[in-house]
Amino acid sequence: MPEGKIIKALSGFYYVLSDEEEIIQCRGRGVFRKNKITPLVGDEVVYQAENDKEGYILEVKERKNELIRPPIANVDQAFLVFSSVEPAFSTALLDRFLVLVEFNSIKPIICITKMDLADEAQQETIRGYADDYRKAGYEVLLTSSETEEGINELAPFIRGEISVFAGQSGVGKSSLLNVLRPDLELKTDDISTHLGRGKHTTRHVELIEINDGYVADTPGFSSLEFTHIEMEDLNGCFPDIQEKSEECKFRGCLHLKEPKCTVKEAYDSGEIPAYRYEHYIAFLQEIKERKPRY
Repeated sequence: MPEGKIIKALSGFYYVLSDEEEIIQCRGRGVFRKNKITPLVGDEVVYQAENDKEGYILEVKERKNELIRPPIANVDQAFLVFSSVEPAFSTALLDRFLVLVEFNSIKPIICITKMDLADEAQQETIRGYADDYRKAGYEVLLTSSETEEGINELAPFIRGEISVFAGQSGVGKSSLLNVLRPDLELKTDDISTHLGRGKHTTRHVELIEINDGYVADTPGFSSLEFTHIEMEDLNGCFPDIQEKSEECKFRGCLHLKEPKCTVKEAYDSGEIPAYRYEHYIAFLQEIKERKPRY
């Protein structure tokens, strides 16, 4: 049976890129509904072609990872796109995205857009945050779709990878992709001045070929829930905290009130930025108070 990769899902149809670089429009067999399996963009699948354009998906191969929002599988890396202004940069939201990406073993790359719109003071603040995240071990790119600042640094990361561009609505994900591949002409919208956030300009998930890699332009979203993350998992989703935790006196230290906690010492000394530790504690409390799953 032929195999391929789902590159778009829309209105119950799955568009499969075959090994021969042909796109086959497929539907899922009823067995998927029965077994509660939903094919996702990024899935490697086995399909049966009725002709050279249409067919049915018979099997979804094992995934190395999957995201719920946006719904996509087998991602190599995630560009977490945040704007310096309009909407304002939020470390709390960024850390929330980072936790989800780290938990799913996806490499995060922080991409801060609209640097051309930030005034001098705002740019200085953003560059300070960028330094903090680089010290924590993250790749950070400062970009502008208007001036094309940082685009040459961004493009090589895409080559040979399946990447997802994810972030809050209105941060400029589609604008960045239009700069990387102008023929896409993806729809973009201005920020709503009343709501302070963007309109949803992307309506479905689709893998787009860019620079010898595939990029998913995904619907924007602004909230994430730690549905599957347990308290003991959170430490590993903060690489700067995890590094310091290796020297804690007690194994399984949650860095709350335990004695001789090197993470708290690093926080007290300023080695770990205050907002990073405070977000960790807030997320820990959120997980603790989460309603049990049934």
